[in-house]
Amino acid sequence: MSKSLLVTGAAGQLGRAVIGHLLTTLKLPASSIIAATRKPEQLQELAAQGVSVRAADFDDPQSLAAAFAGAQRMLLISTDRLDRPGFRAEQHGRALAAAEQAGIQHVVYTSMPKPVNSPLLIAPDHALTEAALHGSRLAGWTVLRNHWYFENLFMSLPRILGSGRWFTADEGGGSADIARGDLARAAATVLAGDVTGRQTFTLSGARALTKAEQARIISVALGKPIEVVQVPLEGLIQGMVGAGLPRPLAEVLASFDTNTAQGRVAEVTGDYQTITGAPPQNFTDWVPAVRAAFG
Repeated sequence: MSKSLLVTGAAGQLGRAVIGHLLTTLKLPASSIIAATRKPEQLQELAAQGVSVRAADFDDPQSLAAAFAGAQRMLLISTDRLDRPGFRAEQHGRALAAAEQAGIQHVVYTSMPKPVNSPLLIAPDHALTEAALHGSRLAGWTVLRNHWYFENLFMSLPRILGSGRWFTADEGGGSADIARGDLARAAATVLAGDVTGRQTFTLSGARALTKAEQARIISVALGKPIEVVQVPLEGLIQGMVGAGLPRPLAEVLASFDTNTAQGRVAEVTGDYQTITGAPPQNFTDWVPAVRAAFG
């Protein structure tokens, strides 16, 4: 009999991609998958395939008992509240407590590279969640320290292409980014596997690229010049505030550049291939494949 696998945040882009890999890449029966989400109405197509779609809200602990019931292994996808550092750790703590109560045997958690003592303002959420896993009564867990998505560029690149200038305060540091679909495949593989015990993987792309290197690759693929402009951190923050972002959110986003400047996302590992048996997609291949999404 197949294990019962629970995916939280299942209506999000990563959650949907994980379930896609469970169904198509790993060819698991839909009846073995539980999709937990705050918005079950958005997953009716999965319910029609036989996936058990359940309402779960990390801010409503009472909803979690029913959502987690019967699951043997759980993927805890970190929540997305970038505007409130510290809030996510509380949400994750409630989810882990519910997992213990439900008798879940193994939890897979999506973390970030080097979360301890990081200048990134959201890093404590991940560090605290990892600490909660270490201190939990769970039989086993796996931490996936995911590098940043290639797809994060979708948020900023249209504006960059419009102006031809990419402002950054990362001091030319490299970042070993990776495609979200690759991270979803790795998460699905670990979730569906027989791994027990406690372990941590760092999932990086094949190369650590600077923004200047990324800009050259994008320019060749799209035929548009991009100049990378290094600015002081406060200048970057002020630019985002001037564009309409609240200062607290601008400070969080700018701290990604500080984190990069300190070399904390430049490590290239073989963990993705260890898990999946395949290399991650290269940035040079990914950009032409998604060029239409850049506008």
